[in-house]
Amino acid sequence: MPKLTLSADQDVIERAKRLAEERGTSVSAMFSQYVEALSTAGRADSQTRRKPAPITRRLRGLAKVSPKQTDRELYEAAIAQKGRR
Repeated sequence: MPKLTLSADQDVIERAKRLAEERGTSVSAMFSQYVEALSTAGRADSQTRRKPAPITRRLRGLAKVSPKQTDRELYEAAIAQKGRR
Protein backbone atom coordinates (compact mmCIF):
# COMPACT_ATOMS: atom_id res chain seq x y z
CA MET A 1 0.00 0.00 0.00
CA PRO A 2 1.41 3.46 -0.86
CA LYS A 3 2.47 5.71 1.97
CA LEU A 4 1.12 9.25 2.48
CA THR A 5 2.64 11.86 4.78
CA LEU A 6 0.37 14.55 6.19
CA SER A 7 1.21 17.64 8.22
CA ALA A 8 -0.93 18.79 11.14
CA ASP A 9 -0.62 20.69 14.41
CA GLN A 10 0.69 18.63 17.29
CA ASP A 11 -2.62 18.83 19.18
CA VAL A 12 -4.51 17.54 16.13
CA ILE A 13 -2.09 14.63 15.83
CA GLU A 14 -2.51 13.78 19.50
CA ARG A 15 -6.32 13.93 19.23
CA ALA A 16 -6.23 11.72 16.12
CA LYS A 17 -4.09 9.14 17.91
CA ARG A 18 -6.35 9.22 20.98
CA LEU A 19 -9.50 8.83 18.83
CA ALA A 20 -7.97 5.98 16.88
CA GLU A 21 -6.97 4.20 20.07
CA GLU A 22 -10.45 4.68 21.58
CA ARG A 23 -11.96 3.19 18.41
CA GLY A 24 -9.51 0.32 18.24
CA THR A 25 -8.11 1.34 14.88
CA SER A 26 -5.15 3.20 13.40
CA VAL A 27 -4.94 6.83 12.35
CA SER A 28 -4.39 5.62 8.78
CA ALA A 29 -7.53 3.48 8.83
CA MET A 30 -9.51 6.30 10.43
CA PHE A 31 -8.33 8.73 7.73
CA SER A 32 -9.25 6.23 5.00
CA GLN A 33 -12.74 5.81 6.50
CA TYR A 34 -13.16 9.58 6.70
CA VAL A 35 -12.23 10.11 3.05
CA GLU A 36 -14.49 7.24 1.97
CA ALA A 37 -17.40 8.69 3.97
CA LEU A 38 -16.89 12.10 2.38
CA SER A 39 -16.78 10.72 -1.15
CA THR A 40 -19.81 8.48 -0.53
CA ALA A 41 -21.80 11.38 0.95
CA GLY A 42 -20.94 13.53 -2.06
CA ARG A 43 -22.25 10.91 -4.46
CA ALA A 44 -25.43 10.42 -2.44
CA ASP A 45 -26.12 14.18 -2.30
CA SER A 46 -25.67 14.57 -6.05
CA GLN A 47 -27.89 11.58 -6.84
CA THR A 48 -30.66 12.20 -4.32
CA ARG A 49 -32.52 15.47 -4.16
CA ARG A 50 -34.23 15.92 -0.84
CA LYS A 51 -37.50 17.76 -0.41
CA PRO A 52 -37.10 21.17 1.21
CA ALA A 53 -37.75 21.34 4.95
CA PRO A 54 -41.22 22.50 6.06
CA ILE A 55 -39.95 25.94 7.05
CA THR A 56 -38.42 26.41 3.62
CA ARG A 57 -41.68 25.43 1.96
CA ARG A 58 -43.61 27.89 4.18
CA LEU A 59 -41.19 30.70 3.41
CA ARG A 60 -41.33 30.12 -0.32
CA GLY A 61 -43.18 32.94 -1.95
CA LEU A 62 -41.50 35.55 0.23
CA ALA A 63 -38.56 35.45 -2.13
CA LYS A 64 -38.30 34.42 -5.75
CA VAL A 65 -36.59 31.03 -5.79
CA SER A 66 -36.80 28.04 -8.04
CA PRO A 67 -38.90 25.21 -6.58
CA LYS A 68 -36.30 22.85 -8.02
CA GLN A 69 -33.57 24.10 -5.67
CA THR A 70 -32.75 22.11 -2.54
CA ASP A 71 -32.31 23.68 0.88
CA ARG A 72 -28.56 23.24 0.52
CA GLU A 73 -28.50 24.96 -2.87
CA LEU A 74 -30.54 27.86 -1.47
CA TYR A 75 -28.21 28.12 1.52
CA GLU A 76 -25.07 28.05 -0.64
CA ALA A 77 -26.51 30.74 -2.93
CA ALA A 78 -27.33 32.94 0.07
CA ILE A 79 -23.81 32.54 1.46
CA ALA A 80 -22.28 33.33 -1.95
CA GLN A 81 -24.51 36.40 -2.26
CA LYS A 82 -23.54 37.57 1.23
CA GLY A 83 -19.87 37.24 0.30
CA ARG A 84 -20.31 39.54 -2.70
CA ARG A 85 -21.52 42.48 -0.58
